[in-house]
Amino acid sequence: MSQTIALVDDDRNLLTSISIALEREGFKVQTYIDGESAFNGLTRNPPDLAIIDIKMPRMDGEELLTKIRKKMSIPIIFLTSKDEEVDELLGLKLGADDFVKKSGGFSMKILVERIRVQLRKKNQSIDDSKNLISHGKLKLDPSQLECEWGGKPLPDKLTTTEFLIVKELAKRPGVIKERAHLMDIAYKENTEIEDRTIDSHVKRIRKKFKKVDDKFSAIETRYGSGYRWNVS
Repeated sequence: MSQTIALVDDDRNLLTSISIALEREGFKVQTYIDGESAFNGLTRNPPDLAIIDIKMPRMDGEELLTKIRKKMSIPIIFLTSKDEEVDELLGLKLGADDFVKKSGGFSMKILVERIRVQLRKKNQSIDDSKNLISHGKLKLDPSQLECEWGGKPLPDKLTTTEFLIVKELAKRPGVIKERAHLMDIAYKENTEIEDRTIDSHVKRIRKKFKKVDDKFSAIETRYGSGYRWNVS
């Protein structure tokens, strides 16, 4: 069954070229030229993954991403027009799963591979549906990418990447997981990811848990090493 990719960019030429490339790879494609029409379309017909440009009229990519994350947890890849890392970190802090630069030699092959990586991560969680994780106040359901804390669902759903990080930490409480290991779990083949990317994800995860429990401290930072799920 073909998987559906949503493309959101105000550059019609780019939309056309990416659409053609993805259709050749066997994907179905939805296209939107601004954030407002994209949000309405994605809400009515959720895709398997969305690719979103940051700079757009009628609701930019940052606002669109924030609104999408309140509705669904589909993988999202940001298209960034600058080489500056600020765009990348901002996107990850807002809840994007990955990013691809449009400038500096945009590669369709890299974009397609990033898409496949994110879809494999999503399918991995679904295939793991029988392995429910329940530890203390935490309950994880990989089949739905659902997370509860103290019997309450998180108001802002975890992204696929965030879910994989929490799952990896929680399945062995008390064991330190190095950043490099967490990067392998969350990003697999993407070798460009750096330590601070995992740190950005962990900060966002903590904020989401603190919306239901302002005393949340289950994810412990082990300076110089990584993170662990606190057993105390």
